[in-house]
Amino acid sequence: MPRSICCSWLLVLVAALCFTLIPGAQCDIDSHTYIDGEEVILWTNRVGPFRNPQETYTYYSLPFCQPEKFIESDHEGLGEAMQGYELIKSPVAIQFKKPLKSGVICTKSLAPEEAEQFRYAIRNQYWYQLFLDDLPIWGMVGEVINEGDNKEKHMLYTHKSLSLAYNGNRVIEVNLTSSEPVEVVDGTPIHFTYSVSWKSTEITFHDRFDKYLDLPFFEHQIHWFSIFNSFMMVVFLVGLVSMILIRALKKDYARFSEEDGEAFQGTGSGSGTGSELGDDSGWKQVHGDVFRPPSHLVLFSALVGTGHQLVMLVFSMLFLAMLGTYYRTRGTAVTAFIVCYAFTSFVAGYSAGGYYSRNSGRNWIKCMFLTACLFPGVAVTIGIALNTVAHAYQSLSYVPFGTMCAVVLIWVFLSFPLTFLGTLLGKNWNGVPDNPCRINKIPRIIPDRPWYFSPPINVLLGGVLPFGSIFIEMYFIFTSFWHYKYYYVYGFLFLVYVILIVVTICVTIVSSYFLLNAEDYRWKWTSFLSAASTSVYVFLYATYYFFQKTHMSGLLQTCFYFGYMFVFCVALGILCGA
Repeated sequence: MPRSICCSWLLVLVAALCFTLIPGAQCDIDSHTYIDGEEVILWTNRVGPFRNPQETYTYYSLPFCQPEKFIESDHEGLGEAMQGYELIKSPVAIQFKKPLKSGVICTKSLAPEEAEQFRYAIRNQYWYQLFLDDLPIWGMVGEVINEGDNKEKHMLYTHKSLSLAYNGNRVIEVNLTSSEPVEVVDGTPIHFTYSVSWKSTEITFHDRFDKYLDLPFFEHQIHWFSIFNSFMMVVFLVGLVSMILIRALKKDYARFSEEDGEAFQGTGSGSGTGSELGDDSGWKQVHGDVFRPPSHLVLFSALVGTGHQLVMLVFSMLFLAMLGTYYRTRGTAVTAFIVCYAFTSFVAGYSAGGYYSRNSGRNWIKCMFLTACLFPGVAVTIGIALNTVAHAYQSLSYVPFGTMCAVVLIWVFLSFPLTFLGTLLGKNWNGVPDNPCRINKIPRIIPDRPWYFSPPINVLLGGVLPFGSIFIEMYFIFTSFWHYKYYYVYGFLFLVYVILIVVTICVTIVSSYFLLNAEDYRWKWTSFLSAASTSVYVFLYATYYFFQKTHMSGLLQTCFYFGYMFVFCVALGILCGA
């Protein structure tokens, strides 16, 4: 096995071993076991308009009953901080297996500004999120009742009915029912109450999150049909590429792999072989230029290295997802992504350094810096812009300065050194040119060709089939992320990812063949961009999804939606192009 593949998979294995421990680390801190009568803490988290998932604020930004002392959860990890979790202990007292028919949270008279806050929240369909034993709970602040003649009553839910289920000494299920709506009127006393009921269940602790999974949505027939449709596309493309390689290229590639001088030996005069070469046309005319280094070699090498890193990153993330589940522990997916990205930085350095050296690059330090900073630079630039907007709105989507410093330190002390090490090993172990043909000293003049063979057309058309193989899965992913659903069908996603890789490879082979057949040897950038154009179609689909499938509004939510989609599409484009 080549050393490059060994090193790549070694780093992914190390990352996998680290992250198989991450979900269990939370359980070591909190065993999720209780004795009869022990306190079960109800944590408050966030509140915000239902239509805007990223526009969230602290629960006590609305004038709910506040505890005497604000006690925050001390189990917050890096992923939780990045996702805006801020758990504060609520004044609701719950004891394990101890039902309570009625309990008073507080009684308060709303000042005019507090009443207006509630009216605004009810009018904009605000929801809130709580946590009990790491189980999420959602509820609506209130409802609007239309009385005709443009009159509306803003009704605030004042009673929380908590129905909990247990199995042995563990909490298995929690349901919230909001009731007893009271009209919001300035100065009127409002009694906030709650009740707790307990029941036994046979559901195991391991399966307690299954109730949050939308099986009819994710396991719909159209999901299976999309996989079958994509598989048939792969069969067709692989057959097409195989036909081109076997029938058109096999003999010619073997002949041109020899040294140019050897092509004229064996006949005495060499007239017969010269005649054969004189009849050659298309890609055979540019065999001496096809391995010429691409323009902007440093940038191209950095893109290739980053793309290979992202390929390994997605494989490792999906591998870890199939070993466990990201949705059971808050912030696990984000933490896994950050640390997996840092570990796979070695792959980026090794690939970029090797490619740069094989193409006679001399300034490897510049290549290493660009490789280490390319994708993080894009993500950080967009992140700072979004963080500025979130800070202006005082939203929980704002990433604290300490968390940003932690991410930067991971990059400085883990990602960057691994990129540096990978670049050194890549240029020394994998930096020897291995071109099967000699490169001509004088570049060949590129002849005129029909417009449909031009690189821009190849680039635009190259992303159509890869996008066609994933767009249905994009719908499920977008719906999960932007509509409060837990994505759990990682097996489907892994198959779609493999199909995307295969389809992209086949499309770029065909695209490069047609380009070379038009005697244009500048195939490397065209090949990269034709695959990367998949991300353009994904971004166009994301724009369509925003306007047609969601009801998002406001500057903050719009900025976050298109900011996230831009970073995602940049990563997808680099991945496909590499």
